[in-house]
Amino acid sequence: MELKVLVININEGYNQKLMESCQILKEYAQYVSKVRTYKKTLKLNEAVEKAVEECIREGILQEFLLANKAEVVAMSIFEYDREWEEEILRKEEFEAGKEMGKELGEKLGRKLGKEEERKNTEKERHRADSEKMRADSEKMRADSEKIRADNAEKELLLLKEKLALLERK
Repeated sequence: MELKVLVININEGYNQKLMESCQILKEYAQYVSKVRTYKKTLKLNEAVEKAVEECIREGILQEFLLANKAEVVAMSIFEYDREWEEEILRKEEFEAGKEMGKELGEKLGRKLGKEEERKNTEKERHRADSEKMRADSEKMRADSEKIRADNAEKELLLLKEKLALLERK
């Protein structure tokens, strides 16, 4: 089963064609806009009361508001309280998600750091092993040269001794 949802912004100033084709929707958007505007400077119940009175004076949802004023005020306050609670919940959940993401990022960073450190340690160990092999090889070559030099010196001494013996005869 596939569900496709189309979300339409019905705030004042959006979707003008839709608003022009549905006067009640347009007036509702105007009412909501007034509540939001007054909510910035007044308590919620005062903002709703003022918006309702102003809409009645301006002919916005006038008939409906006159017939259902108490219910509209109560419902608007309830709806804004619910929206406020949902906004608080969203912020708290966002912060919790951010904290969880931070913790996961730190764990991943530590894990990657340890892996990188292990790789670097292995590279250093390999480099040290190679250097030791080169040093050992160089020492063997030097030892071999010394042995050759010692042997050459011994041969030279033997030759000198033979020469001295020959000269005495």
